[in-house]
This record gives sequence, structure tokens and C-alpha cells, in this order.
Amino acid sequence: MTVLQKARPVPGTGTGSGSGRPLRGGRRFFRGAGRPGFLSYGILLAFLIGSAYPLWWSLIIGSRSNEALGLDWPPLWPGGNFWTNAAAVFDTVPFWKALANSIIISGTITVSVVIFSTLAGYAFAKLRFKGRGFLMVAVIATMAIPTQLGIIPLFMVMQKLGWTGELGAVIVPGLVTAFGVFFMRQYLVDVIPDELIESARMDGASMLGTFRHVALPAAKPAMAILGLFTFMTAWTDFMWPLLVLPNNPTLQVALSQLQSARYVDYSVVLAGAVLATIPLLILFVAAGKQLISGIMQGAVKG
Repeated sequence: MTVLQKARPVPGTGTGSGSGRPLRGGRRFFRGAGRPGFLSYGILLAFLIGSAYPLWWSLIIGSRSNEALGLDWPPLWPGGNFWTNAAAVFDTVPFWKALANSIIISGTITVSVVIFSTLAGYAFAKLRFKGRGFLMVAVIATMAIPTQLGIIPLFMVMQKLGWTGELGAVIVPGLVTAFGVFFMRQYLVDVIPDELIESARMDGASMLGTFRHVALPAAKPAMAILGLFTFMTAWTDFMWPLLVLPNNPTLQVALSQLQSARYVDYSVVLAGAVLATIPLLILFVAAGKQLISGIMQGAVKG
């Protein structure tokens, strides 16, 4: 009897007892790593609908009047009053000034966080220096401290510097984040082989040149993801700009003034919320290619 004759079907390998036909089982829905099935698409579709519905609902109410909130059957499609409600937003709050402030703050913080986090992450991942482990632990430990604990001393510092009411009071504390350093360190520690760095140094490249020509191209997908998350965090920040920019508001602080009156027109409020979300959607579309590239590269590595 040969080895092939002795071999028996292994349970779960897709062969039935004597039938010679594969047992598909769960493969009806999950068709292997390269071909997702109906269940995979169904779960993704459910997440997509759940994520997009709040924005869609804001657009529906923001394009109608307040009476739409009291209907027995809520509408499913936008109305024709969006630009009227948007005009009310422009007349009630300093929208364009607040929009410019948010763009300046979010853009500056994003560029700074991406640059400094990539440099620090590369140093922690690939450079050997005394105290590297202790410093990395210290950086991670700061992530466990709630942001609210530092608001009062930080506000006192800004008062001493005379920065209250200036955009620098929001920009400077956010120039670098512990999460950004940790994120880039975890990405670069595996994506760049040590042999590649040693080869570049043997060819005469300086430390900065090695970072520019070796680490920076490999870090672009992670930089895009970090930049997107950082911009979203800075754009939606409310508490700290509310404290230090009372007369020079960001967009989120300005839109909160729409609810300060005794009578709140929610159609106008939600129209403002939709307008504030448009820059994030534009950024997501612009950075989508790098974002998907980073996700797929992580999936291939895993």
C-alpha cells in the first residue's frame, strides 16, 4: 500500500467521506482571504450605513425647517432650505473667520505633529542611544494622563505669556503628541530593516540623509494616517479653544453659539454642522489613497 493510499482526508480540509466533493461550510460567506463573501460585504455595509447616517440625518434636517423634527414619519430625503439655513448661520456667527482659524490651527498642528512624530519615532525605532527605553516609557506614560488635568496649569501659563485670545495658545500645546510618537515608532520598527539603514550609512549617507532617503519614503502611508487623525482631532477640539479663544473662536466654538439663544433652531444648527464637516470629507478623499495603502500594507505584513 502506497503512501497516497494510506492518506486519509483531514477534517476541515474540504473533502467529504467518500463523496470527493469539497465541504464548503463557512466558505459560502467567507470565500478565502482574497474573495470576501456576502457576510463580509453585509457587515461592511452595516458599518457604512451606521457611520454615514448621522451626517445624512443632519443634512436632512439642515435642509428643512424645525417642523421636520416633530413629524410622525421623519423625512428620508433632503429638502430645499439648506442654503437658507446656511445663510442664517453666516449671519448669526462669524463663520468665515472661525473657519480660517480652524484651518490655520488644524493645518499647523497636523504638519508639526507628523514631522516631529516621524523624527522621534524613527529615533526610538532605529537609533541606539542611552536611555532610549526609559524615554519611550515616559512618552507612553503621558498618554495615561487625562487632558482635563492639565487645562488649569496650561491656562495659567498662557495667561503669563499673554497668549489668551491668540491662535498660538491652541497651536503650541499641540505641536507634538505622545500618541503620534508611539504610532510612528511602532510602524517604523518593523517596516524598515536594520540592514538597509546600515547599508546606507556604509555608503556614506549621514544620519539625516538616511532618514530622508530610507525612512521617509517608507513612512509615508503611516504619516498620511497620522495626519488625517491629527487633523480630525484638532478640527473637532472644543474645550481648550473655548477657554483660550473667547473672542477669536474656532469653527466648533462659533457653531456652539447657535444654541445659546432661548429658542434653538435645530435646522440652522445642523446646517452649520454639515458645513463644518465638509472640510473633513475633502481631506478624507484627498488622503484616501495613502490611507488605504497604509491599511493594506499593514494587512500584508500581518
